[in-house]
Amino acid sequence: MTINRAHALRLGVNIDHVATIRNARGGGFPDPVRAAKLAEGAGADGITAHLREDRRHISDGDLDRLMDELVVPLNLEIAATDEMLEIALRHKPHAACLVPEKREERTTEGGLDAIGGHNHLKPYVDELTAAGIRVSLFIEPDPAQLDAAVALGAPVVELHTGAYCDARQVERRDHLARIVAAADHAERVGLECHAGHGLTFDTVTPVAAIPSIVELNIGHFLVGEAIFGGLESAIKRMRALMDQARAETGGAKSA
Repeated sequence: MTINRAHALRLGVNIDHVATIRNARGGGFPDPVRAAKLAEGAGADGITAHLREDRRHISDGDLDRLMDELVVPLNLEIAATDEMLEIALRHKPHAACLVPEKREERTTEGGLDAIGGHNHLKPYVDELTAAGIRVSLFIEPDPAQLDAAVALGAPVVELHTGAYCDARQVERRDHLARIVAAADHAERVGLECHAGHGLTFDTVTPVAAIPSIVELNIGHFLVGEAIFGGLESAIKRMRALMDQARAETGGAKSA
């Protein structure tokens, strides 16, 4: 199978949960930056890291090292707070994805409310954009939220795929249809469309086959699979599934 890499679906590897394992015991192992470098070599097109307010996984020191050592772009996930804005403006990663954040949640539970949160989010989008940081919004696959992202001036959205991944098989096609419709709408209104959250070997193919999605961000599953077969092997298999899905639909659209 031959893939035109210039038009291939991009894979962003989230290394947060390497840090989660490290932090469970303290010390420096396993090292999330080492995982990020390994992911680069295994075919990742970018690295994603979420610096949370409570620092439950990625730390400020990790971010310093990621900025110094990565060759591929860094997508920094942050909440829309003054502290996180200051950190993003200081480091100037390639991209900043604004995500909702609740202290009590185990993981991100859903997308931003770009409609109701317009007045709060707008200054953050504007300042990040002015600094040359590519802003994305992590939102539900809802056309109204996509239109709100356009109104905010964000050039990129990441569709939350958690409901699709968590659904029983009989319900999954309805969630997938929402993602397909949202990705098509994003293209119509001029947004670059990414997707992620909860994707696995079993769920990635239908999402990867959507031609208007240009990037998938996947982390927790890959870190879990690394326990059994290694991180490099897990990333390469995910990369292959994505490439096969895209090849079977005639190739990706240019980003």
